[in-house]
Amino acid sequence: MKVARCAAEMRSTLEEDRRAGRRIALVPTMGALHEGHLSLVELAAGNADVTIASVFVNPLQFGPNEDFDEYPRDEAGDLARLESAGVHLAFLPSTEEMYPQGADVTVHAGRLGAILEGVHRPGHFDGVLTVVAKLFNLVVPDTAVFGQKDAQQLAVIRKMVVDLKFLVDVISGPTVRGPDGLALSSRNAYLSVEARSRATALWRALQQGAARLEAGASHEDAERSVARALEGEPGIDPEYAAAVDPVTFDAPHPGGPVLLLVAAYVGKTRLIDNLLVEVRGTG
Repeated sequence: MKVARCAAEMRSTLEEDRRAGRRIALVPTMGALHEGHLSLVELAAGNADVTIASVFVNPLQFGPNEDFDEYPRDEAGDLARLESAGVHLAFLPSTEEMYPQGADVTVHAGRLGAILEGVHRPGHFDGVLTVVAKLFNLVVPDTAVFGQKDAQQLAVIRKMVVDLKFLVDVISGPTVRGPDGLALSSRNAYLSVEARSRATALWRALQQGAARLEAGASHEDAERSVARALEGEPGIDPEYAAAVDPVTFDAPHPGGPVLLLVAAYVGKTRLIDNLLVEVRGTG
């Protein structure tokens, strides 16, 4: 596996692959890699000839009171995991490389970036789209792979690709969960043993909402069911529960899929999760 830390080095490394017409897949990450990330790498490898993984903790998507400085970082471990997963090139740019002095143009996420996560993390999705747009322009991948676990992020990226006419196929990988149902996340490293046990309440609440939908309940009822389940859990401070259309994040279409989403603090750690429910007769 080759490692590039600047755009010029990365482009030089890919020059031969481009001349040969090989398909290039990009997996953007913020590091602290786990099996969820590696499943995205595997998905990328199945859809391209060359797999690139970027590792960059993006300051633009962290608010002033968020955990940018404390966000888990493990460069040596990340590189070892990526090499074992068969990544061809790891791109580890510096903040100065991605945001040179004087850079002040950003991408605005629009309406989809202003709801749910956007309410609780103002400007977050503008930061996400800005760095993803930069990575698309630098790498020029044929395919980019993102996880379903960050469902709203996936939706705003898909919208940007359509609206700004990026020539890249966006593929989503399923959420990877631990044996207890907790969605794998780099932020799980913050959880104590007790807090991790409590955090499984998010998955149980989503399952409860899915059961309501499958029993014929409305999406509003399912949303209330998820919210009630979280509110009754000790050590859980819920921020929102929602049942939406998985593409537009508006109210689901009758008979169409429903995306259940939750966000909550478990102690001092903020976690998100979601579950896509394919069920007929929802309204």
